[in-house]
Amino acid sequence: MDATFFALVALILFFGVIVWAKVPGKITGALDSRADAIRDELDEARRLREEAQSLLADYQRKRQEAEGEAEAIIAEAKREAEILTAETNAALEEMIARRTKAAESKIAQAESQAIAEVRARAADVAVLAAEKILTAKVTDAAADKLIADGIAEIKGALN
Repeated sequence: MDATFFALVALILFFGVIVWAKVPGKITGALDSRADAIRDELDEARRLREEAQSLLADYQRKRQEAEGEAEAIIAEAKREAEILTAETNAALEEMIARRTKAAESKIAQAESQAIAEVRARAADVAVLAAEKILTAKVTDAAADKLIADGIAEIKGALN
């Protein structure tokens, strides 16, 4: 018997032991379970990817809404600033006009008062001058009476 025959018998025995130990079924089962595990991992990865895309879309939508709200807030703030500026300018112009009118009124009042004081002083001076002139020229009692009546009349007319 030659060595080739014994190699063939050993090979047949080897395959027989492998089949008797159900190795092909175990290998197939292990490969099937591995394929199922890979399929489950792929499904999980696909689900996670879809969930991530949904979250990304949701965050992008929220970001756009936030940007829109920020722009609306900025526009409202600008509008309110313009209104406040206009109101402040109007109030300032009104205050300036009021103060100008008050100053003009004070100036007119001071002017009237100065004119009245000048007239009163002029009347007093005129009365004194008339009194001195009449006293120097008229010396009797009738002249004194005339002077007193004239002075009283002038004072009444000028004041």
